Order: sequence, then C-alpha cells, then structure tokens
Amino acid sequence: MLTLNKIKPAPGAYKSSKRVGRGQGSGTGCTAGHGNNGHNARSGPSFKPYFEGGQIPLTRRVPKVGFHNPFKKQYQIVNTGALEKIGNDGDEITPEVLRKKGLIHEADLPVKILGVGELSKSLIVKVHAFSNSAKEKIEKAKGKAEVVGSA
Repeated sequence: MLTLNKIKPAPGAYKSSKRVGRGQGSGTGCTAGHGNNGHNARSGPSFKPYFEGGQIPLTRRVPKVGFHNPFKKQYQIVNTGALEKIGNDGDEITPEVLRKKGLIHEADLPVKILGVGELSKSLIVKVHAFSNSAKEKIEKAKGKAEVVGSA
C-alpha cells in the first residue's frame, strides 16, 4: 500500500552536492575548486555584465547622442474629430468621459485636444490643454473650451 512515508524519488533523480573545502583527502580541499589566485579565487567574485577583461567596454566606446528631458510633460492626445463622434450637443467632456469612451488610457494623466478633424456639435470640453486650432473649432461650434488643473 502506498503511504506518504514510503514515497521516494526515482533512482538517480537526485545527486548529492559536492562538499567543497573539507580537507585534502576530499579532493576539493585547499582552494575548494577555485584555483590558486585571481579574481574568481577571492570571496564574493562578481564580474559586471559589461566587463570585457580590461578592454574599454562597449558602453564607453560608443558615442553618446541626444538628451532626454525628465521634466517633459507627456499629454494624451485627442483630436476634435473624435469628440464629434462621442458627444451630443451640450455634453460635458472630461478626462473621465474620454477614458470611458476609450479615447485615452489614463484619466489621471494630462489630456490635450488637437484640431484635427471637424466639429459641428456644441460641447463643453474640460481638459488640461488645447491647441489654438482646437480651441477655435470648439468655440466656432458654439461650445466651450475650459482648461482644468495644471498639467
């Protein structure tokens, strides 16, 4: 009968680990398999992934170009043509509404309306930024373009 105390792994499935540094007679005494000298014989040997044996590493040989501004404001873009499709006359369009309609991914991130496409419905649009052409198109359709928050 099979019981938990009789379960054993298949023969040869497990191999006992080599015990290093246990005296000369063990075969791995003295230097414990690390050789006589050098970087890897020391305690805690660690080469950086980019180490190339003392040669100037690739990260230093390749020229660096450009600049990344960590303070740049990244807007989620929505065009006026898309507002035409989702809203009716007098509707209030906010980032939450745009998120529910699937035009932006995050309601918390700043939104900017651009003037691509036509707009015929009078909408009240409350977002973080507008392009000049988008603002003109919204006001031309008798809507309101209001800037909310500071993005």
